Amino acid sequence: MVNPQSALFATRSTRRSAHVIIDVVYPTLLRFLTGALIAVFCVWLAAGGYNMAIAAGDAFGGNWSKGAEQAVIGGLLLLALLEVIRTLQAYLALGRVRVTFIIDTALVMLIGELMGLWFREYEPQKVLLALGVIITLVATRILTARYSPEDLPQS
Repeated sequence: MVNPQSALFATRSTRRSAHVIIDVVYPTLLRFLTGALIAVFCVWLAAGGYNMAIAAGDAFGGNWSKGAEQAVIGGLLLLALLEVIRTLQAYLALGRVRVTFIIDTALVMLIGELMGLWFREYEPQKVLLALGVIITLVATRILTARYSPEDLPQS
């Protein structure tokens, strides 16, 4: 025969352990992994800066246009990486990611891709598609900044 009080106690202790996992362990694990990811991205950023400096040195030694191409594309990738790091830092500070940070990151990456097309043979359709997406993201960014729930008056 099962004691109803012991069954109730087992249910409560199961709920408590679930709350500990949900409220303590999971957020701590997410913060740790996000921090580790930021550290890895910072190392990657330093390596990218080093490679960009080497490419700039090579540009003065010989093929200037190829070196300039690598420097521009590398610089744009580093800017995109900075935006990703900024988004992760915002997650750590706020516990969530604002939509504007995601849109900013997407804009930097798409503009970098568009600049990369400048150095390659490209199809006009790809450029128009990229421009259309960029214009749409800019409009969305303006709307999210203008109508942010954080800026609305409390009633």
